[in-house]
Formats: sequence, structure tokens, C-alpha cells
Amino acid sequence: MDKPKKEKQFLGHPRGLLTLSMTEFWERFSYYGMRAILIYYMYYSVAKGGLGFSQPTALSIMSIYGSLVYLSSTIGGFISDRLLGARKTVFWGGILIMLGHIMLSLPAGSLALFGSIILIVLGTGLLKPNVSEMVGNLYSEKDLRRDSGFSIFVMGINFGSLLAPLVVTWFQAKYNFHVGFSLAAFGMAVGLIFYVIDGRKYINHKDNQAPDPISAAELRPLLSKIGIGLLVLAILLVGMAAMGALNVTNVISLITIFAVAIPIIYFWMMLRSKKVTKVERSRVWAYVPLFLAAVIFWAIEESGSSVLAVFAANQTQLNFAGFKILPGWFQMLNPLFILLYGPIFARLWVKMGDKQPSSPKKFASGLVFAGVSYLVMILPLMLSGISARVSPLWLVLSWAIVEIAEMLISPVGLSVTTKLAPKAFSSQMMSMWFLCDAAAQAINAQLVRFYTPGTEMAYFGIIGALTVVLGVLMFFIVPRIEKLMQGVN
Repeated sequence: MDKPKKEKQFLGHPRGLLTLSMTEFWERFSYYGMRAILIYYMYYSVAKGGLGFSQPTALSIMSIYGSLVYLSSTIGGFISDRLLGARKTVFWGGILIMLGHIMLSLPAGSLALFGSIILIVLGTGLLKPNVSEMVGNLYSEKDLRRDSGFSIFVMGINFGSLLAPLVVTWFQAKYNFHVGFSLAAFGMAVGLIFYVIDGRKYINHKDNQAPDPISAAELRPLLSKIGIGLLVLAILLVGMAAMGALNVTNVISLITIFAVAIPIIYFWMMLRSKKVTKVERSRVWAYVPLFLAAVIFWAIEESGSSVLAVFAANQTQLNFAGFKILPGWFQMLNPLFILLYGPIFARLWVKMGDKQPSSPKKFASGLVFAGVSYLVMILPLMLSGISARVSPLWLVLSWAIVEIAEMLISPVGLSVTTKLAPKAFSSQMMSMWFLCDAAAQAINAQLVRFYTPGTEMAYFGIIGALTVVLGVLMFFIVPRIEKLMQGVN
């Protein structure tokens, strides 16, 4: 009798975990490498190799780009579930991402920029949510290794995000922006090669098929809805063009309205649905203030690649302690502090057990920390003046504080989203968590226009102070939120 084939493993986990971790490592390498230099490419003068956009326009594009990436994740989930299956969806997502970076590596000006944004947004939407789903499919529901496997997977993501700004920024400074973008394309190509070769052996076979394939009867109404949506969009754009209003600023404003409206519509649908029980409806109402708090937090956290990136280039001492710092290297601080704080907070919550703060209290605390991370940026400007370059340690401090907020909100938010989700909307509720980041960055696309030379203190001060005040006010309504949560902590 033949012996059962022994499962190939990676650190005691299914071997496919290495395949998917490396795929996501290289995807994050390409994305965060590109993101580390993109803001500078947009607003640096043509003489410096940039596109010469105004700083407010560049900041707005950077923010709406991030919003579109999170909005597109809902499309990726549908294509995987109903059309292609996770494995093919991830593959084509990687192809689109690679093509987007290749387009950016060509000296073709703003046309290449906007074309690459479309490709990378669609590609990331196809790839990112489905890689995570495939990691979960490596384990059975009762497999105790699941949480540990996701921890290893997340570590891979953050190592890719940490390495990318270091390498890509150096190549951009040594050569030019297009060489830096080509390195991002190379990173995604490496990830794809690894994914295709290794995936044949180690990815779960059920990821080859769509779990809920769309029927012929469903396809026609779907195509009709897509057609109507595209027609409405075309009419809007043609109307804007006819009025002389078809420009980057107005298109960004249109996307902002769309990104903010989608979660509002989702909440309205869930609260009115007959499929939602009385207890579930109460929990959805509890989720509303948590969602709003997360939007405010992400608006500050995601400004690291826009507002703080500009501050790093324009108002920070880049020759420090005898060492030359490249502005894009500050983008390493986000993943660095996540890697440092992650084990500390995981151990802290386990040690505190039942005594740990409730999810709403963690959110309120996170808002306060997020606001303080902005308020500390006022101090160097008060001490040295807005025209002086300040110590880079102020940026390190700001990131160190905001990442405490992320530890209090991001993983907690993922967990509480699943707990508060109505059964009929469980998958869509998880999409809501991605949509709160999309809404935050869309709002940022409007706010960052006020960040101009001379307004830095007011920008950091007003947003930081308002966020702290909202965090404190949230503590007062925590008992009400906890009551609405109906037993969920």
C-alpha cells in the first residue's frame, strides 16, 4: 500500500505560504518603491527629471491614487468569486501592475503617468484581496496554524514595503526617476515568475476555479449594469468637457464624491435590509462611529506618502550626523514601526486578556495618538521657523506616534468588522473596511490642496487638534457604542 504523500512545508506551514508570501513581498516592493518617489516625480521641475506639476495638484493626485487602489479591491473580489478564480485573478493583476510600472519607466510624460495609474489601480484591485484569500485557503477551518500563517504573510508584506523605498530611491537618485520605476517593474516581474512556477505545485487547487461562477442568466443583467454605468460616466465627462471643466482637479473631485458616497450607500442598504436582524442592525449602528474614526485615522496615516513626503524633501535636514538621507527613505518608517510594534501589541493584548480595553476605547485612543502625530510637527516649525530645515528626528517621532495609532485601529478594525457584520452582508462588510481607507484618501485629496508653503503650521495644527478633540469626544460615547455592539467586545 502506498504511503500518503507528505505535505511539503515552510516553517511548519503549507509550502504554498512561501509562494504567496513571496508574491506579495514583490508586489509590495513594486508598489511602495514606486510610491516612495512618485510624489517627487510629479512636482519636481522638468529640469530635475519631474513633470513640473504644482505641489497641491501632485498631492491631490497622490491621495486619489491611493483611494482608487482601495476602491478597486471590491472589483477584484467579484472577478475572483464569479469569473476567474483566485489564482488567475492574481496572475492578471500582477501583469497589469507590471505593465503600469513599465509605462512609468518610459519618459512619456503625464500621459504615461495617468495610464500607469489606471493599470496599477486595476492590477492591485485584482491581486491584493485575492492573495490574502488564497493564504486562508491553504488551511482547513480548524487548522491551528492559520493565525500564525497570516502573521508570517504580513511580515513578508512589511519586509517588501521596508526594502523598496531604500533600493528604489537610491537608484532614482543615482540615475533618474525612470530607472527607479523600472526597478519597481522588475520587482513585480520577479514576483510573477515565482508565482507562476511555484504556484503550479503548491497553491490550493480550489483556487483555480471561481467558487460561485456567474450563470448565463446573470451575465446579461450584469453587462447591462456595467454598460449603464459606463454610459453615465461618459455623459458626465462629456458634459464637463463641454463646460470647459474637464481637468485634473474636477476629475479628482468627482472621484472623491464617488468614494465617499459608496460607504454611505452600503450603510443605508444594510440598515434597511430585511435580511438584517434587530441585533445585527444595532451592531451596524455601533460600527458607524468606528468607521468614521477609522476614516479620520487613515487620512492622517496615509498622508505619510504625500504631505510628510513633501515635508521630508523641502523642510528636513537631509545631511544628518555626517550621513546623506534621501527623501524617499522616510517611507521606510511606516513598515519599520509596524514590524517593531506588532509583536509588542500582540503580546500586550494576550497578557491583558479580559482586562484589555474594548474596541471602541482602542479606536478613541488611536485617534488621540494620530492627532498628536500631527501636533508634534508644529514644534520644529515654531522653534526654527517655517523657512528653516529641521532635524529628521521630528519626522521619525511623528511616524513613531502614528504607528501606535495604527496598532490600536488597523488590526482591531479588521477583527471588529468581522464580529459586527450581519450574516447577509459578511463579505460586503469586509469590503467596508477597505472603503474607509478609500474614503479617507479621497477626502485627503481635497485637504492636501491647503498644504502649501507657509501654511504648514496651520495644516498640522488644525487637523491634529481636531483629531485629538474627536478622539476625546469618542471616549464619552464609548458606553453607548458598547451597548449597541450587543455583547461584542
